[in-house]
Parts: sequence; structure tokens; C-alpha cells
Amino acid sequence: MPKGYWVSVYRTISDPEKLAAYNELARSAVEAFGGRTFVRGGRVVAYDAGIAERTILVEFDSFEQAVAARESAAYQEALAALADGVERDFRIVEGTD
Repeated sequence: MPKGYWVSVYRTISDPEKLAAYNELARSAVEAFGGRTFVRGGRVVAYDAGIAERTILVEFDSFEQAVAARESAAYQEALAALADGVERDFRIVEGTD
């Protein structure tokens, strides 16, 4: 079964306190669905139209788990805490077998 991945690139962070609150709540939601964070910030080299900003990569055992985690009540609470504190590109992608 292909794994699922959350890929998030932050274009701007306008409220670091909201981001910190989100991180605490999101961590619990991700772990509840078996998610493992492989990349959180760190160095970035962007090419073409890429964005050299904070990047997050979270792996789940399946695409379905990744979607379920995003739709969970716990993650929705994290999103509410984040509100307009950032502008980001967030997507869920399916890995290869």
C-alpha cells in the first residue's frame, strides 16, 4: 500500500506565536494517525519557481491515513489556532509502492 505524505511550504509567517500554538496541537494530531515528521524547517535550496522557506514533510503509512489526519477534529483545532498566522502551500500526496 502506498504511503501518504503531507507536504507544506510556508510562504510567509506573520505570527510566530500562532505557528507555535499550531505546532503543539498539530503534533498530537499527526502522531494519533501514525504520522512521522521527516523534515521540519532546515536548509532549503529552491529551483525554478520554488520557495526557499520553511518546509515540512510528514509520512503516514497510507494516503488514507494522511487524509484522515488532515480531516480529524484534533487537526481542525490546530488549524483554528494557526488561523491567519501564516500563508502556506499544503498538499497531501500519495507515494509509490
